[in-house]
Amino acid sequence: MSAPPTRAQAFARIAASEDAIRALGVARLALFGSVLRDEATADSDVDLLVQFAEGEKTYRRFLDLADLLEEVLGHRVDLVTTEALSRHIGPHIVAEAQDVLPAA
Repeated sequence: MSAPPTRAQAFARIAASEDAIRALGVARLALFGSVLRDEATADSDVDLLVQFAEGEKTYRRFLDLADLLEEVLGHRVDLVTTEALSRHIGPHIVAEAQDVLPAA
């Protein structure tokens, strides 16, 4: 894979693929971590926080979304659901995360 996208590139690429992303049941998608802060290195992944619409979250959709986002961004992603956030670091992630696709 190539170098991680910049923050601006990540936002633009995801926005351009909004229909395909929403078709997988995504209600909200937010960026956090080094790409958001424009501190990513070649070893960084793209950290994304996803919230699925009510009744839309399945294991298959989660995997399909991760694959789609890696294709769209041209880099590996670390995708986490809001429900899977640790109570210890989750509040920090939520505070930092910026919506790429706001809640629908």
